[in-house]
Amino acid sequence: MSAGAAARHGVHLFGVRHLSPNGALQLLSYLNETKPLLVLVEGPSDASELISQITLSGVKPPVAILAYTEQLPIRTVVFPLAEYSPEYQAFQWASANGAEARFIDLPSEVSVSLYASRRAVLEKEEDSEGAREYRQQSNGHYEQVANLAGEPDYETYWERHFEQINDQRSYRLAMHAFSNEMRGLSEAEERMHTPLEAAHNEIREAYMRSQISKAIAEGTPANRIVVVTGAYHTSALEEERPGLSGEEIASFPSNPTKLTLMPYSYYKLSNHSGYGAGNMAPSYFELAWQCAKNGDPAKLPSLYLATIAGHMRESGTFRSAASVIEAVRLAESLASLHGGRLPVLRDLHDAAVTCLGYGELAIVADAIVRTDVGTRIGFLPEGVSQTPIQDDLNRNLKTLKLEKYKTTVATELELDLRENRRVKSEEAAFLDLRRSFFLERIQLLQISFAKKRGVRQDSATWAESWVLFWTPEAEIEAVESIMKGETIELAASFHIKESLAQSANIVDAAVLVRAAWQCGLPASMEDARQTLQRLAVDAGDYSQIAGTLRELSLLVQFGDVRKMDTAVLMPLLQQLFLRGTLLLVDSAACSDDAAEAMASAIIDMHAVSQQHFDRVDDERWVTQLEMLAYRDDRNAKLSGLAFALLLERNLIDHDRLAREVSRRLSPGIPADIGAGWFEGMSLRNRYVLISRRQLWEQLNLYTASLDDEQFRRSLVFLRRALAAFEPREKNAIAEMLGDLWGFGETEAADVLQRPLSSEEQQKLDELNEFDFGDL
Repeated sequence: MSAGAAARHGVHLFGVRHLSPNGALQLLSYLNETKPLLVLVEGPSDASELISQITLSGVKPPVAILAYTEQLPIRTVVFPLAEYSPEYQAFQWASANGAEARFIDLPSEVSVSLYASRRAVLEKEEDSEGAREYRQQSNGHYEQVANLAGEPDYETYWERHFEQINDQRSYRLAMHAFSNEMRGLSEAEERMHTPLEAAHNEIREAYMRSQISKAIAEGTPANRIVVVTGAYHTSALEEERPGLSGEEIASFPSNPTKLTLMPYSYYKLSNHSGYGAGNMAPSYFELAWQCAKNGDPAKLPSLYLATIAGHMRESGTFRSAASVIEAVRLAESLASLHGGRLPVLRDLHDAAVTCLGYGELAIVADAIVRTDVGTRIGFLPEGVSQTPIQDDLNRNLKTLKLEKYKTTVATELELDLRENRRVKSEEAAFLDLRRSFFLERIQLLQISFAKKRGVRQDSATWAESWVLFWTPEAEIEAVESIMKGETIELAASFHIKESLAQSANIVDAAVLVRAAWQCGLPASMEDARQTLQRLAVDAGDYSQIAGTLRELSLLVQFGDVRKMDTAVLMPLLQQLFLRGTLLLVDSAACSDDAAEAMASAIIDMHAVSQQHFDRVDDERWVTQLEMLAYRDDRNAKLSGLAFALLLERNLIDHDRLAREVSRRLSPGIPADIGAGWFEGMSLRNRYVLISRRQLWEQLNLYTASLDDEQFRRSLVFLRRALAAFEPREKNAIAEMLGDLWGFGETEAADVLQRPLSSEEQQKLDELNEFDFGDL
């Protein structure tokens, strides 16, 4: 036996499952029996200083220790704790009894480094047939144990055979025996098929042995130390193996980390979220913990099923107390059939479906999930160790009265950015505006707490709609933002500055101008404006100019809503508008594929000309539209769009309309050009088009002049154009054409409602099969 192993002889080892209410209860009993001076717990050894804060009275689990790297890319390690976690209860016992508690697993800076390397190799291992077979077989070991015990799955087996042991000595011996057996089944195969994973476990266990030896060497008697670890590691710590030397520990790869505490949620604790050490029902196990702690575990079935009935009642489905009583009796009978002392979660589910759902899972499914997983999220009071940006986030939530939205249930928040004149203070008068600034900054930093939704009225620029939903991921995302600044405002400003340095074109810069405006960051907005001004010097892409103008127009038009001066953007808007105007005709010499984006850009520029007609050169814009509308050497779709814009502004009289339509849709004009021009026309106000009878007369003459093949080719554009029309608009057009063909409106409407004949259906099928590949 080595000196380290000899020194460790006499230490009390207690194996647990990380989220086990009975494990926590039996551990407390064991601690009261052994009364240790030192409790050593599996967990990052550099986080021991946080244990005293975890046990503060204001802390409400679930909480987690978060370790994150100080340099990009940020990597994290999370160590979560529920109230019923044995580790958490060990800390509480140590605090109440004057004992010391420490973590003894690898430091977080080593863990994150080893994890990154291990993950890369494991991904390759997963591709090997041997590794896949091993993982299936390894998982199968647990299922085989459950099947031998007559249980349908491992979770049910665990709960019935370990969560219901009511004697701490029996529990401890059972856990040690189970650990030895399962490790014996899997350890050799793990070394063969996933050697890196096996090596990682051996390194962790050697490090924990060295930490135990260190504690003894510092003067704590071995028999006054209790070591709490996952059951898998308990048997390894019992073995007479050496720990690690100081030189070996110093040789480990590491990546500097910082540590903080964060609230956690029951959903993240559950294995539904993908957490490997989780359980199916954190909220259920909390109920089990409360009942066991109060000395009445038999109360759990009635409490659980009554909670399900309560959730059903909230959703409008009522069940009587008699139904709950029947469900409890059925669950107890099912437990008895399996030789159990009390019902397990599976029994309770079956009883709920039978007695409360009347045999239908769908009726009780939502209530079961709410009772099993729950929506609880932990809480950390002020003063508990957190990063500065977490503190700032919480201060903002409190100041802006958003604390109640820090919940795992998605909640809608409607904001009115206008001044509230019914309150006295300026802060209260613009509360919603300040909320908007804060939420925009959160969204900019990609902290998933806040998501903005569109409002129903486009003209309601003062209205905003948000969905707020708190998750532990949001907390991690906030912590990751510490690399950009110590407050939400500073981090948002840095994000904009960093993005500006990477801006490749004027659209990117314009988007950042708007982001700064939405976030209420005037200094950042000025930086973005200067960057945009610099990039605009060489701007020559029409679509980018139009996209930039769209952003700037919005800011100039509605800047006062957010109490920020956007008048400084007007000279830039005028400069870019003039450049876009002069580029219009030349840019319209493009392919049909490019015309799609070009058409959107023209519409954007036209909107700017109308919104700011008194401050931009609208007259020159109209002149350029006229040039494009009547040019035959430009994309027909864009010429049609330009013509529609002029028609919309009443700049084309009846005679001119008739001549141009006749020219564009005359016999002999290729199908793709004529129908493409009509498609461009249809992109604008369709009521204006429907009201021009001569347009439809000419279109009718044009289509009648086409031969069969040309007609089929024209359908590509005509069907695409008419697809954008609403049903009532299509009916109006059909009735108008029916009138041209000699039908009355009533008769035309009757024909439209008539089912298709087999001959008509056959013609449509033939059109669908037509080869348009050369277009």
